Amino acid sequence: MPPLQICLLRKSRQPTTRIRGETFFQKGLRNSNQLSIVLLAGNYLVKSLPERIFRKLLKSFNRCEIPACGLLNQLEYEARTGRTCKPPPQSSRRKNFEFEPLSTTALILEDRPSNLPAKSVEEALRHRQEYDEMVAEAKKREIKDAYKRKKIMKERFKQEENIASAMVIWINEILPNWEVMRSTRRVRELWWQGLPPSVRGKVWSLAVGNELNITPELYEIFLSRAKERWKSFSETNSENDAEGVSVADREASLELIKLDISRTFPSLYIFQKGGPYHDVLHSILGAYTCYRPDVGYVQGMSFIAAVLILNLEEADAFIAFANLLNKPCQLAFFRVDHNMMLKYFATFEVFFEENLSKLFLHFKSYSLTPDIYLIDWIFTLYSKSLPLDLACRVWDVFCRDGEEFLFRTGLGILRLYEDILLQMDFIHIAQFLTKLPEDITSEKLFSCIAAIQMQNSTKKWTQVFASVMKDIKEGDKNNSPALKS
Repeated sequence: MPPLQICLLRKSRQPTTRIRGETFFQKGLRNSNQLSIVLLAGNYLVKSLPERIFRKLLKSFNRCEIPACGLLNQLEYEARTGRTCKPPPQSSRRKNFEFEPLSTTALILEDRPSNLPAKSVEEALRHRQEYDEMVAEAKKREIKDAYKRKKIMKERFKQEENIASAMVIWINEILPNWEVMRSTRRVRELWWQGLPPSVRGKVWSLAVGNELNITPELYEIFLSRAKERWKSFSETNSENDAEGVSVADREASLELIKLDISRTFPSLYIFQKGGPYHDVLHSILGAYTCYRPDVGYVQGMSFIAAVLILNLEEADAFIAFANLLNKPCQLAFFRVDHNMMLKYFATFEVFFEENLSKLFLHFKSYSLTPDIYLIDWIFTLYSKSLPLDLACRVWDVFCRDGEEFLFRTGLGILRLYEDILLQMDFIHIAQFLTKLPEDITSEKLFSCIAAIQMQNSTKKWTQVFASVMKDIKEGDKNNSPALKS
């Protein structure tokens, strides 16, 4: 099914739409699993959200939580919902000219005003020639643009067909035989190409697992505790601390959650106050702070939870969220375990030097360490740094390959912009990597990621990481006062 494109323009925040081919409403609900929603938020392209997200967004539009007029074709919207969209007011400003030229290029052919000397024959012929050249050039540009649009549309149709065929394979063959097929070469290759939106959440849940044995009932218990705490803080602004965490820290966490939610995918306008997913995101983050008081809330968690909410139901999103943050790498970063973080950075630099030696030396010359750019990437699993559709594809392979792929993606980004970064100094490199270009495409990035070899002298990521751990431990022993005495 051709995608419905919703444009949430960052400047005006007034939605407009472009609907290609038959619309979702014209086709009804048949083949609804192939529905692919594309949100164009500012310059971010958010592809292939699940159908249930569209339904919730549509309910919000109908409740006027998000402006609906202009989102759909007016007649189609009125026919579907029975509501009337008021047309924009006509401008009452009077025009100061008697005629409006169709194109400024035609002005060159006009005769001069009567109070000026008339054109000579040679000048008139020259103007005609210049006009013909301008028209020919405009036609060339138009043909070129039309060819480019046609090519984009063709690629988009092909992508949709690939997603539809992959979805059938995932639903009918892979998911029913998950444990047997998940590690096969065919499934891994299909996985690399990106998961279809309709199965993405299910595959993520299966790949992340549930080692913590969290149930939906357990989520409800911690959610109710979080609600009690919110109520208690709002009423008394104090609470007995039964778990060894200070009241001030609790209050700081709750305030930080509120602040972070408002900054989570602001261009989508669905997680902010009044948006359809604001309360869900707030609930999951609040429940997690009660479930893991030793970790609490850390900036960046809201982006991870938001991506999961877009692909899973509330309870399933919490289960995946808690288990994901329980992985060694995420736990080290969110607990701000400096020793473990340094080990991850050291391992990253081994592969950095192996794959991009010239850029590695350039960074070294400026004493630019990985923590300057990697921390933000790892904290949010690239969901803040990359366009959302591309971040979801990174998540796809991260769920397949584990923490290694997070650092491989980082090296892929550095490879993609290597030529640019080699021309920059410390400040400009840090600024560039903190805010990556918004026009980054999945094809270019994944091509660079594929070129990164995660092997150093026949050692893979896990082996290099283990060696770094061992070297650091031995270094600590050698430097210990007990041994020196």
